[in-house]
Amino acid sequence: MKTKKIRIGFKDIGTALDAFVETGEALTRGEEVREEAGVYFTSIEAFRKAVTPRRLELLNVIKNTRPGSINELASLAHRDIKNVAEDLKLLAQVGLLEIKEVQNRMAPEVDYDEIDVRIAV
Repeated sequence: MKTKKIRIGFKDIGTALDAFVETGEALTRGEEVREEAGVYFTSIEAFRKAVTPRRLELLNVIKNTRPGSINELASLAHRDIKNVAEDLKLLAQVGLLEIKEVQNRMAPEVDYDEIDVRIAV
């Protein structure tokens, strides 16, 4: 069983913007900047809005059926394609799936069986 490990963190908007500015300034000076692994949310509520039961259901459908396109996934999930596409975009942004081009179609891919979320306190 393959497990997807993802680091979830929480930063207020001010802290996140400060880090963004610091990174930009370091790059401007020609300094090497270490990429920070993980996904950051502004609050637990923001995390809960991003990782909803319907989005987790999409991950399950993708894992079990391996749809060849977003349209096929929407049909399998009995959902509107526009909403499915929006959910997939967000899930890809947080690193929970990949969207690959297969035969001129965009196909979602989940290559793990479970998600191990660790939240620092």
